[in-house]
Amino acid sequence: MTAPVAPRGGDPRRPARRPGQGWWARLRRDHPVLLLALPGIAVVIVFQYVALGGNVIAFQDYQPYLGIDRSLWVGLENFSILFDGDPRFLQALRNTLFITLLQTVFVFPAPIVVALLLNSLVSNKVKQAVQSVLYLPHFLSWVIVVAVFQQVLGGAGMINNFLRANGFEAVNIIGNPEAFYALITSQVIWKDTGWATILFLAVLSQIDRSLYEASAMDGASRWRQTWHVTLPGMRAIIVLLLILKLGDSLSVGFEQLLLQQQAVGRDVSEVLDTYVYNNGVIGGAWGVSAAVGLVKGLVGLVLVLVANKIAHALGEEGVYRA
Repeated sequence: MTAPVAPRGGDPRRPARRPGQGWWARLRRDHPVLLLALPGIAVVIVFQYVALGGNVIAFQDYQPYLGIDRSLWVGLENFSILFDGDPRFLQALRNTLFITLLQTVFVFPAPIVVALLLNSLVSNKVKQAVQSVLYLPHFLSWVIVVAVFQQVLGGAGMINNFLRANGFEAVNIIGNPEAFYALITSQVIWKDTGWATILFLAVLSQIDRSLYEASAMDGASRWRQTWHVTLPGMRAIIVLLLILKLGDSLSVGFEQLLLQQQAVGRDVSEVLDTYVYNNGVIGGAWGVSAAVGLVKGLVGLVLVLVANKIAHALGEEGVYRA
């Protein structure tokens, strides 16, 4: 059999382009959607990319009333807290890394477990009702979430009032530094697990049902089907989300922690984001805070690149394919 002859000047591996499918034709066809996307694109460009130019103050003794153009250049002086080991910065770094570890171990797997449980439900009505209840907290602001937990677990909250009414001692949870990390971890799980479950449920719906039928015929139990069929089918999305999580690993909830910082103190609640806020916006050390934020962003970028390379080595697509 003779190989097909490629069109003159074309790539034999690339199918011929159909009439009307050129770039200009697709632009005319999709222009309503593109126009709707323009405001969102503009917001991303202005607040994500144009704002990157503000990192120049990390190399200045920045004064807001002088502006970037008239503030003094100090080179790497603002980065001295990283090299000299400022105690406050080191404490914030330790807290950030510990909270990141907690969220990776407990928060990241939570939507996977919930998705597996929901997928095992036979009744679609029950599944939809549970999904609706789980999704609701995601749409609440952290101000409301923290207030809800205070009303339930606070010193004058529902649980402590119930304990006092029945002759028991009150439990000190809100405002207790020893229980703070468990508290913020449970808050994140309650707020975001239901929303993150959507992605995993979408992946589960794409797994070929014949694989389950074949494994059942081979005598595989539900646990074996989950281990050998379900989890491998979810592996690509799990790897992708884990890489993205690593890129954002040093950002562990600015609003959530700042709202509760006064109750437990800065020794346990100070993280890199609150350090930047307390020293920059409140303390006026704009250059030092910008230096910390810049280093945090660069570390996140390196983590994403390294994790993506590891994903490629394991045969996964990752965030991008080089």
